[in-house]
Amino acid sequence: MTETSEIWTGEAISYDRTRPTPPPALLDLLTQLIHTPYPALVVDLGSGTGLSTTIWGGRAQRVIGIEPNDDMRTQAIRKIEHHPYTAHIEYREGVAHRTGLPDGCADIVTCAQSLHWMEPTSTLAEVARILRPGGLFAAYDYDWPPTLNWELERVYQEVDERFDALLEERGLAQNLQRWSKDTHLDRMHDSTHFRFTRELFLHHIEQGDAARFIEMVLTNAYSHQLKLKTITKQEIGFDRLTHAAFQYIGSEPIPWYFSYRIRIGMK
Repeated sequence: MTETSEIWTGEAISYDRTRPTPPPALLDLLTQLIHTPYPALVVDLGSGTGLSTTIWGGRAQRVIGIEPNDDMRTQAIRKIEHHPYTAHIEYREGVAHRTGLPDGCADIVTCAQSLHWMEPTSTLAEVARILRPGGLFAAYDYDWPPTLNWELERVYQEVDERFDALLEERGLAQNLQRWSKDTHLDRMHDSTHFRFTRELFLHHIEQGDAARFIEMVLTNAYSHQLKLKTITKQEIGFDRLTHAAFQYIGSEPIPWYFSYRIRIGMK
């Protein structure tokens, strides 16, 4: 089985350049829920290039990003060199189910676009261990692709279905273990680590052109298989998707509407 974090090696710059930044309202919401406007410690699991970590720089006394992939973590560290809240932000090598942090140290633990890569039983147990009583866990993901053009999205769906079919046909699906995002909330509830769980939605708008769309599509499982040459762009019709992106978006940025699904658990 492929080590999950390996698929991001070599992807850090593109990932950081094309993926969205979480909506600012998320920070307002989470701090309100724990009645703590300025948390002492926020821990961001699977922090990647820091898109979901640096947003806490001015809103928490400390934020620690835990990330196993060297390339992603290096990019995150490079980005905070001139960040106005550099002193508040720290990155550590580690995995979600074994952070090395003390018991009850965190006010908030977040997991952005990454919980589906993590073994849930051990991860949720670790989250509960490092959260203080009354602390909050938030696992959130954005729906992909963003809503921007239905004709382009239809082409993307066809390419994506072809990619998934080839993964199954060639026995590649089992090489990367993932857990369905659709059952995140059920697993959180069933873990019994949280007194209260629920799912809610937030929305966020960013700007993007066709080049960003195509580059962003390649910062997922596609890229890993394409680099290994186990699946080719021609087989999935990627040229058609590229053509559609420039046809329906073009070279000038247009609004991209991101919908975020946030699952919260109160300890």
